[in-house]
Amino acid sequence: MSTSIESWQGASAAPAENRHESRKRRDRIHGWAFMVPFLAFFGLFLIWPLIDGAVMSFTGKSLTGANSSFLGLANYAEALGDADMWHALGNTVYFTVISTVPLVVVALAMAALVNMGLPAQWLWRLSFFAPFLLASTVVSLFFVWMFNPQLGLINDVLGKVGIAPVDWLNNPDVAMWSIVAATLWWTVGFNFLLYLAAMRNIPAAHYEAAQLDGAGGWRQFFSITLPQLNQTTAMIVILQVLASLKIFDQVYQMTGGGPGGATRSIVEYIFEAGFTGYRLGYSAAISYIFFGLIVVVSIAQFAITRKRSA
Repeated sequence: MSTSIESWQGASAAPAENRHESRKRRDRIHGWAFMVPFLAFFGLFLIWPLIDGAVMSFTGKSLTGANSSFLGLANYAEALGDADMWHALGNTVYFTVISTVPLVVVALAMAALVNMGLPAQWLWRLSFFAPFLLASTVVSLFFVWMFNPQLGLINDVLGKVGIAPVDWLNNPDVAMWSIVAATLWWTVGFNFLLYLAAMRNIPAAHYEAAQLDGAGGWRQFFSITLPQLNQTTAMIVILQVLASLKIFDQVYQMTGGGPGGATRSIVEYIFEAGFTGYRLGYSAAISYIFFGLIVVVSIAQFAITRKRSA
């Protein structure tokens, strides 16, 4: 009798186990079916261009189709000795340094003002974030007119207070700062939203306890708000540095890299080497040198952030 019961239990358990395995197999198939389109696009538009660009960087490939022979490290050696490339890279680093600080500080100030409970907060949020939705061409054209030395609004305002007009985009001393101003107005809204979301997640009990201890608004901001935003600030700095290193649109549309190469970025120099000088292999080599720089900067920033949070 007991043997028949055990046989019946084993027979009933086997179909259940088979159904479980069949369900797991079906789930795996469905999972891969959802992943295949993404993996196809990922491989076609990211992995393959990376491999093809790396191979191209070792050749003399030209946009005209001539001289595609293997050159080894000749392109990299030429790039490392190219004074124009180093100048463009220096301009890129300079832009990154002078743009990252205001893009972080201004975004923090904007988020703090909105978080204070100003009336019509939806209008403030919309006003601060709306420029970020504009196309780079629109923003660049807008500021080209704003910075126009004869007809621009900025020089008109300066003239009314007795300040001589400035040739903003054609003066090597101020052209990069003009691009920074345009970039600040255009992109600060994204950082503002990140800071505002982080501030809204700070427990209100922290501020209530600080008020009971007699802490004022400034003390609460520096002792509670800022420390609670450390991780958000680190993330914003990393994203902003990486974005600033890849600047191209504003420079190309506002100054074309001028005056005299004072605002030419490394990405614009890569574009010029490949599509103006027709040297695709050489431009690919510069691209991978720049890619290596970005990887080093990213690793360093992640290491610093992890050390601070540990």
